[in-house]
Order: sequence, then structure tokens, then C-alpha cells
Amino acid sequence: MRLFTVLALGSLAISSALSAQEATSDDNRVWKTSAELGAITTSGNTVGTSITGKIDARQELESWSNQYIASAFFKEDEKLDAESNTITERSAERYLISAKGAYKLDKEHDNLFIIGSHTSDKFGAFEKYNTVAVGYGTRLYNAETQNLDVEIGPGYFSGTRATGESESGFIVRGAAAYEWQISESAAFSQTLSVEYGTDNTRTIAETALTAKINGAMQMKAAFLVQNDSDVVDKENTDTQTSLTLVYSF
Repeated sequence: MRLFTVLALGSLAISSALSAQEATSDDNRVWKTSAELGAITTSGNTVGTSITGKIDARQELESWSNQYIASAFFKEDEKLDAESNTITERSAERYLISAKGAYKLDKEHDNLFIIGSHTSDKFGAFEKYNTVAVGYGTRLYNAETQNLDVEIGPGYFSGTRATGESESGFIVRGAAAYEWQISESAAFSQTLSVEYGTDNTRTIAETALTAKINGAMQMKAAFLVQNDSDVVDKENTDTQTSLTLVYSF
């Protein structure tokens, strides 16, 4: 439950720090932040706990659009060992932090970006995975209720496989983000990023549907897929289905 406590304290700290800014104006806020948390506990024949959480903070300045993301997921199960003793076994533990800065160009929605991320995945094909990339982003489609943003550029990655081997090299990173405001209370989003390298290509996609509960609270159902093209003694694809509460402030 330590992760649950960290996520709760993190959300509280950001909420307190931004409360004064939020009070000024909904339309002209410099910071817009969302914090989401979901947990599943089981008892009886199967005993376990799964927790997922994410904080997404976006900053709008005159010349820059910045985004900071921190997410975590872990799963623990209680099992009986050979001597019928109850033991707790962790079967998933993944943390991600990323930061992105986008310098606004003269044309609306055009930008030059730099992004860096670090992933720690104790049970994944890569236990450590770091990337940094720069490039150009634009909006390909812009309608009243829908939009599609894309970006592409070169980058560099370094990682440590589950086998202990270290790898690094240049990559080409492409990403797309589609948003559709279905109604005043429902929205659909689809994100996709591809980091192509000679040693490995990492693809991450998330499909999400959110429904507003009240002004600040939403329910989110999401399906996340992560694929690594070149793995050793691991599955290529990891998936995560989640149902979380999202608080925006």
C-alpha cells in the first residue's frame, strides 16, 4: 500500500500548490492537472491487490507548452508456498516519468519539441528504458469536437534488458494523439507513439473513454498496449486494462 500513499500525497501536494492558480480563471489557467487512481482488491480463493495511478500536469506559457507525466502500476498476490505458508508475491511493478517542452511557432498548433522519459519495469522485457527526442509537431485535423496532433523527430535511447544486457542507440520517434469530445460529458482519446531503432522498436498505444461525474471528477476506462519488437525470454506485448477515477484541477 506504500504506492497508494505516495500517489495520494502527490495528488494532494500538486492540488495545494495549484489551488491559487486555479481560482483565478478556468479559461486562462497556466496549469491544468489531472490525477487518476484505480485499485482492485480480491479476497476468498484469490487474494491480491492491483493499483494504478497517474498525474498529468500541463503548463501553458506564451511561447511554450509543457507537459509532465508520472505514472505507476503494481500488482501483488497472496499464494501458498510448498509448506502451505501464505506469501505475498509481486507480479507487476512499473513506473514512468516524462517531461516534454514544445516551443510554439508562428502557425497555430505548430511547434518544435523536446521530450525525455524514463521507464522502470521490474517484470518487463526492459527493466530500464530511457529516451530523449527532439522534433516537429503539428495538428493535422482540427474540427469543433475532434482533433489530431502528430509529431516526429530523431532521438536516442538507452536501456537494460531483463537479462542484464545494456543497449543504446539512435531512434526515430513518431507520435499521434486523437481526441473526440463526444458530448458535454463524454470524450474519447487515442494516443500512439513509435520509437524505431535498429535494436528494438517500442510501440505504446492507449485507447480511453472518459465520462464526467461532476465538474472536476471523471470515470475513465482505458486499454494500454506496449510492444517491444526484440525481446529475450519475455513476451513481446504487455497490456493493461484499467478503470480509474480522474480528478482535474
